[in-house]
Amino acid sequence: MPTSPLIACHDCDLVQQEVPLPVGGVATCVRCGAPLYRSSRFGKSYTLALCFTAAILFVIANLYPIIGIESQGNRHQSTLFGAVQTLWQDDMALMAGLVFVTILLVPAVELALLIWLHLTKHLTSGLAPIALRLIVAMQPWRMVEVFMLGLLVSVVKLSHLAHIVPGIALWCFAALLPLFALLNTAFNPRDLWAAMPLKQ
Repeated sequence: MPTSPLIACHDCDLVQQEVPLPVGGVATCVRCGAPLYRSSRFGKSYTLALCFTAAILFVIANLYPIIGIESQGNRHQSTLFGAVQTLWQDDMALMAGLVFVTILLVPAVELALLIWLHLTKHLTSGLAPIALRLIVAMQPWRMVEVFMLGLLVSVVKLSHLAHIVPGIALWCFAALLPLFALLNTAFNPRDLWAAMPLKQ
């Protein structure tokens, strides 16, 4: 009987034994060559530091104005949540909901759960597997990159009509882009699954 765990390929469903990997290594399916799992080259403290940094920037980005518009001596500024409220009040409930969920709610919940999970004592909690599944399920719905792209396009178009003043929140969201990219690289759900105690 094999002593090492078994894993099924997500592409061809071939069941095969897991093998130990060097740091930063990737195991591939023997049949189709699809990646099965990888060994993280970053420690838990590195991932936790990224989470805390991203969380601080995220809080600042939601407390301060994201952009200001100066026209005829008047300046109008708004936070991201203020923009969501404006969309809601202008009968664009669907757009307001999408922005709130993908730009505000999902990143906030994801960062909170990542920080909670990377505190070692919480891996023994019965809620840890649920939290980990929730993080993996939410990741495709975090669309900070799409939001920044749309915002930059809007800024370019509005620059012909008024003077655009970037707010502190805009720079924070810009800094969040590489941080989230680093988190995607550093965060390895497999490591957390392995650290969770098995139920008897």
